[in-house]
Amino acid sequence: MHPSKLLPLGSLAAVSVLLLTGCFASGADSAGGDSNGERRIRLAMMQPPRSGLSPLSDDAFKLSRWSTAETLVTLDKDGDPRPALAAKWQRSDPRTWTFTVREGVTFHDGTALTAEAVARSLTRAATAAPKPRILDGVGLTAAAEGNTVRVTTTDADPLVPQRLSSPQLSILAAKAYQGKTVNPVGAGTGAFVLTKVNGTSSAALDRNEKYWGGRAKAPGIDVRFIPDGTARAAALRSGEADIVESIPVSQAPLLAENQITEVPMPRTNTLYLNTEKGAFKDPAIRAAARVAIDAKALVSGVYENRADVAEGLLGPALPWAKQRQGRTAATAPGKVNGATITIGTFTDRAELPEVAASLQQQLQKAGFKVKLDIREYANIEQDALAGKFDAFILSRATILDSGDPTAYLQSDFGSEGSFNIAQLSDPAVDQALRKASATPAGDARRAAILAAETAVLNSDAALPLLHERVVQGDAAHVVGSVKDPRERELISIATHIS
Repeated sequence: MHPSKLLPLGSLAAVSVLLLTGCFASGADSAGGDSNGERRIRLAMMQPPRSGLSPLSDDAFKLSRWSTAETLVTLDKDGDPRPALAAKWQRSDPRTWTFTVREGVTFHDGTALTAEAVARSLTRAATAAPKPRILDGVGLTAAAEGNTVRVTTTDADPLVPQRLSSPQLSILAAKAYQGKTVNPVGAGTGAFVLTKVNGTSSAALDRNEKYWGGRAKAPGIDVRFIPDGTARAAALRSGEADIVESIPVSQAPLLAENQITEVPMPRTNTLYLNTEKGAFKDPAIRAAARVAIDAKALVSGVYENRADVAEGLLGPALPWAKQRQGRTAATAPGKVNGATITIGTFTDRAELPEVAASLQQQLQKAGFKVKLDIREYANIEQDALAGKFDAFILSRATILDSGDPTAYLQSDFGSEGSFNIAQLSDPAVDQALRKASATPAGDARRAAILAAETAVLNSDAALPLLHERVVQGDAAHVVGSVKDPRERELISIATHIS
């Protein structure tokens, strides 16, 4: 533990007092009770809505975590598609998929789920400006045909079902699409009905008594958005919240062990090395940096052992990644000879400046002269993408929205990648990425992805450091909250207060 990270007890007490002023009071009583003796779930979330809870934005993940908005498809632990609002689907040609709409489903406003409703939601997403991230670069049309929806893409795409699992492609009732904005209040199909949104401060949901998937055990959810991590942890410690999203590493030791769960995230902290110019243009110097880095020291010293040492770019949140070969062609380390390098990173993730300081010490011991450039992400991203650093520390989501790592690998390591901070142009990597991209979903695609990972590791363009975990807080009386590495699920029909 780093005592310097913790607030003084007086400050913590002040935070707790602020939280104890009825912040979770709702239509039920302030203790989360209900007239039938059931208790509503009091949920503290990290990020307030950025786009009025529009499903076409990142706010969509809140809607899915509350089980209020649903998609045609969901994903299993391996990232393979499973039925949701679509009962089944088939691919008739490389560009065309047909999805059969589940029968007997109604929206929260009482209207029926139909193929026309599905096509309307998908069309609104596909024609939005900007498009939802999952459709970036993807041309997609949707047309209703009886009780089916025909989805056609401009190019062959083996990941259409996985794409349609993204919460940004949630299916909502017609009432949600009045005007230019998308309003999800009372318009979903899920186990809970979104009834009220109070700007960026709170939201309320009631049980959907007609949910097609069964009756939820909790009568409702009261949500508060609390960006300050110390305040969120205090809400759990004081009994003001039942479930708390994303407890900071520094606050976890202040909670009882039975109140926290560490969930591996598909997010890797990686040191990207500039392969185009500077000291790391030389593969032998990249190899010297690789052997100089002690990732275990980062995990223990910065993350207080609440992270996993990286064995590759893909971490334990993807169980099948254990089948990797790993690096198969390690370059021999060269002599550093006092090479001067500048490492960049950003302050938005509290641990990254500490990671940078630790790496500076480790690399200096290996003979490098190391400068640090640390700014807010908005002020440093452009320079990083332009290759103005010798190295850059990035905390990067590895499966993005489709549950498939191929897009991440292409954007970060393909010679035409839009996020190629390493400035990598490696024929072996490009060939492996093309194969992975063209391979149908399933075991063969996963094997091709791991082969692409090996090609990247062999280049030493990226040195994976650690895989982050998200620390979720649950009061002892919470039953059945979902521990989802993809952060798409949190409260299900089984979640309740005992």
